[in-house]
Amino acid sequence: MRRTLLAILFFVALVAIWSALVRANIWSPILLPAPGQVAQYLAHAFQDGTLLTAAGVTLRRLLMGYAIGLTIGLPLGLLTASSKFVEDTIGVMALGLQTLPSVCWVPLALLWFGQTEGAMLFVVIMGTVWSVVIATDTGVRTIPPIYARAARTMGSKPLHKWIYVILPASLPFLVSGMKQGWAFAWRSLMAAEIYVTILTGFGLGHLLHYGRELNAMDQVIGIMLVIIFIGLLADKTLFSPWERFLHRRWGTGRT
Repeated sequence: MRRTLLAILFFVALVAIWSALVRANIWSPILLPAPGQVAQYLAHAFQDGTLLTAAGVTLRRLLMGYAIGLTIGLPLGLLTASSKFVEDTIGVMALGLQTLPSVCWVPLALLWFGQTEGAMLFVVIMGTVWSVVIATDTGVRTIPPIYARAARTMGSKPLHKWIYVILPASLPFLVSGMKQGWAFAWRSLMAAEIYVTILTGFGLGHLLHYGRELNAMDQVIGIMLVIIFIGLLADKTLFSPWERFLHRRWGTGRT
């Protein structure tokens, strides 16, 4: 309760500082709209369905690309952690590509797929896979070696050891990798929606882009706040509880 109250007071203070900056007229109201203007835009966009429709389109693209990225990234991460050859090849490639900003994939996606949903999906997958591979590999390597040695001592075969020892022990770290992949998927999709214009659906990134084109800063800031809210909501309702439970269950959490 105390932590919640402190968090609320913190954000109230931020809004107060924002309002004070607007009243100080340091910047033009066109560049820095008042909190009330942003709230008014969000209320109007919610009422006419623009905001909900755009959020639905973005989440559909995000979940599809994220699921494919996890399907590719998790096995590759486990394979990288178990094989020196894969670590020296795919592992090094993943490390290099993970440092590549997501927006760098957009020109390639446009050349290969054109202005299509496939281009957006490609950018999201590329932004997700490599971060998941690295996080999964790091998580598996964090497991105390005594676990594997104890399993071998009791006669566990390699496949049995991976299924019943390594994978369960690495679950808390796999969730952390999934969480990191989700964050990179968000960033990748926003980059894709800003630069890839298609007629099959306008997402939050498109609203952000059009707000910039029209100098509608209330729309730009409003959409940014919605993106932040959705990201925080996913973390607090999906990843964080699961992560805390697994760390508690496996005794790897902070005391």
